[in-house]
Amino acid sequence: MKDATIKRVGVSGTGMISHCFVRLIMQHYKDMTISRVLTRRRIDTLGDFPLRDALTNSIDDLLEHSDIIVECTGDVFFGTEVIERAFEAGLPVVTINAELQVTTGSHLAGKGLLTEAEGDQPGSLAALHEEALQMGFKPLVYGNMKGYLNHNPSLEDMTYWSKRQGISLEQTTSFTDGTKVQIEQVVVGNGFGATITRRGLEGLASTDLNVSGQVLGLIADGVGQPIVDYVLPSGYPAGGVFLVCRHDEMQAQAIEYFKLGPGPYYVLTRPFHLCSLEVGKTVRRVLAGGGVLLNNSVSPTLGVAAIAKREMRAGEIIARGIGGFDVRGEAVKLAEELDHVPIGLLRNTVLKRPVEPGQLITFDDIEVQPSRVLDILTQQQQTVRQRIATDTQPTTLRQAL
Repeated sequence: MKDATIKRVGVSGTGMISHCFVRLIMQHYKDMTISRVLTRRRIDTLGDFPLRDALTNSIDDLLEHSDIIVECTGDVFFGTEVIERAFEAGLPVVTINAELQVTTGSHLAGKGLLTEAEGDQPGSLAALHEEALQMGFKPLVYGNMKGYLNHNPSLEDMTYWSKRQGISLEQTTSFTDGTKVQIEQVVVGNGFGATITRRGLEGLASTDLNVSGQVLGLIADGVGQPIVDYVLPSGYPAGGVFLVCRHDEMQAQAIEYFKLGPGPYYVLTRPFHLCSLEVGKTVRRVLAGGGVLLNNSVSPTLGVAAIAKREMRAGEIIARGIGGFDVRGEAVKLAEELDHVPIGLLRNTVLKRPVEPGQLITFDDIEVQPSRVLDILTQQQQTVRQRIATDTQPTTLRQAL
């Protein structure tokens, strides 16, 4: 008989995150068990996987033997299929897949419990956000610390660093060309109602996070709305996340005594994010009824557009968007770039006309293959257009509608 107190965790994906997460649960979580691990690979090729008996190629098998799903494939198309099937089965889903969140996550968030996990930068920012609110802080800036940036890295360099770091070529490339940080910050912005100050974010070069935090705080106050952004540290470690906050003036003297400075802007930092080692915290949170930590919201205002890295001719194929060598991602306001192509949609996509380096790719530029992801994005785009049209109507007409 199954012990009802031990929850069955089903995992989708067999990459590095999955390896580390499965080992963590096996060795340190007595209230959970890894029941199934879904893979699209041949099972006999995964001899190094830490729990080979749990491997399956069947989504049905995964769902039948799970109480919760952890989706960590990094794949927008397959991940969307798995999550939709999980919701049909009434299962909650924790993701370590910001790429999916920013592409189809808003649609999915309206269908079931979907949350990003603590550990990756968006989830870590969400956890820091919760702590800040409990201490009375008002977040103005949701910040990411990025160690290195090269908008157009070479295949040779990315192949070298991929092998050295033990992660995929696609991940290495998306980290390096800035696509990943744009995706992460857009998810945070949508989740917490923050905005951006310009396409692609500010991306401040920073030698002192407190000084950079003051600058970003001033920018946010000028905008009149919380913002998301990132810094490029020099002289201090990268890899963490931070908030720039305000607090009650009557608390200023105490906060300065607590070593956060005289204000009015206070920088709260979390100097690490440990990816797979922290995912279990969010799984436990959901199983305990704690609800969503972070998702892309059901009414996003931000997206990540595909920007050409190089000159391309009509008829050329964009093999992949995220982590490829043809395009990179930049954060955009949906209302200002209605025709942009979300970078997560691009996969073996044919160009209908030439594009120049730095050009934003629109739907008129490409031939899109039919897919469930395209259906979802088309529906989301229509919703955004309707929302914008409603917001621009006279007040009396909006009230009548």
